[in-house]
Amino acid sequence: MLPFQQMSKTTLAVKIDYKVVNRVKLYCSERGIKYGFFVEKALEERLEREELKEDLLDLKTLKGQEKLAIPYENYVTKRRV
Repeated sequence: MLPFQQMSKTTLAVKIDYKVVNRVKLYCSERGIKYGFFVEKALEERLEREELKEDLLDLKTLKGQEKLAIPYENYVTKRRV
């Protein structure tokens, strides 16, 4: 993404427990944080955490297959790339 590229926004409507919503709104209000910004950043952070967990699981799962790997140069030669 370009540094000054304007990002488009959309609305995400979800049902959330009112106690959670009230806690988030109070938290944001007390700290002068915009509600939408806080929720967006929280979602981004959670997605990154979940993706990292998946990557770590893949690494753990594939670690045993590492000894079966061939050098990249051999692969390229074999594929005639």
